[in-house]
Amino acid sequence: MSETTIFMHASELVTLRGPKRSRAKAEMSELSIIPDGAVVVSDGAIEDVGRTESILKEHDASGVERLDASGKVVMPGLVDPHTHVVFAGSREFELDLKLKGKTYLEIMAAGGGILRTVGDTRAASEQELFEQSAARLRSMISHGSTTVEAKSGYGLDKDVELRMLRTIRRLGEELPVDIVPTFMGAHAVPPEFAGRPDDYVRFVAEDVLPAVARENLAVFCDVFCEAGAFDPDQSRTVLMAAKALGMGLKVHADEFSSSGGAELAAELGAVSAEHLAKPSDDGIMAMARKDVIGVMLPGTPYTSMGGVYPDARRLIDIGVPVALGTDLNPNCWNESMQFTMSLACYMLKMTPAEAVTAATVNSAAALGLEKKIGTLERGKRADIVIMDVQSHAMIPCRFGTNLCTLVMKDGEVVWTREPGLSPRPSV
Repeated sequence: MSETTIFMHASELVTLRGPKRSRAKAEMSELSIIPDGAVVVSDGAIEDVGRTESILKEHDASGVERLDASGKVVMPGLVDPHTHVVFAGSREFELDLKLKGKTYLEIMAAGGGILRTVGDTRAASEQELFEQSAARLRSMISHGSTTVEAKSGYGLDKDVELRMLRTIRRLGEELPVDIVPTFMGAHAVPPEFAGRPDDYVRFVAEDVLPAVARENLAVFCDVFCEAGAFDPDQSRTVLMAAKALGMGLKVHADEFSSSGGAELAAELGAVSAEHLAKPSDDGIMAMARKDVIGVMLPGTPYTSMGGVYPDARRLIDIGVPVALGTDLNPNCWNESMQFTMSLACYMLKMTPAEAVTAATVNSAAALGLEKKIGTLERGKRADIVIMDVQSHAMIPCRFGTNLCTLVMKDGEVVWTREPGLSPRPSV
């Protein structure tokens, strides 16, 4: 492609122009759509947006490549703010157990759950871990994800946690996607620390986290604050150690029970609290006051078969900015933010407009990137997707179909089904 590209005649140009922060309440429905829209991309950034007629008058120069998006939606690249994309192995055998009514704890007792993946990941070489994870990331890119968060947490020892984070860094270097690394060594208590969670917490805070910081391997630190994992005091110990080392904070909060995770996220000034199937009223109100973003992961209760979906409607109405993520992991093998948006509408009762906001600018804000990506505005990075629908409202309706026809990252086409175009070879 040429240095300057114009996407023109979009049925809807979904710009999401507005404040460079997360959006809450009614703001989540304000998409700032331009009909018959056009966007100009130059040198990896967005140069201009507007109606096609006026854009073509202002940018009628030789060397400009024009892409006709007639009948299609042009919108910001999707941002996935919560994944466990780096792991080895699989756990498909758990589906039969779920169908038989087995609980999460019973599946763990049968050799499944997090610790099964810990064993597979510990056994994998760094190259094996890279190859398996890269395949999943390529699929995510093809479904429109241009920025992805990736957590460690399947090592649960220093060497493998560092291996996972180094793999995350390599994936970001070799694939055309931005990857935001999150350290999550406090994901579960490993077998060697069975019955000694406080000892493991000290190990993570005093030994593993400093090693992560020395190599600058993580932007954020996350903790599974949940009954059966880590209580608020244990979680606070890890998160405060991470904060002292310059990391931003995230919390796996209140997934199975009201465990104080939402309150802890607000107390410590975390950028986000994630899952939130069973937060307390006090926790939700505290998040709203502190502008903590609630990251909804509807794929998780969907695959849990009987899991509780978060009450996204209540959070939005109270004033918590809501984002969406896939929670890609061996138990929730979801590589599509499009499918996540569908679940958000059908299961969380979010509107299509709210789902778009939650999958773009609010997800960007959950990674601290709202000033760079998540909207189509002058000066923002040219992360753009074309969807083969006439309206954004059709995206959640056509679940089970990859609607993307083109994915652009930093001004380069990295995946496409558009005739006459070729993606960057690494994809």
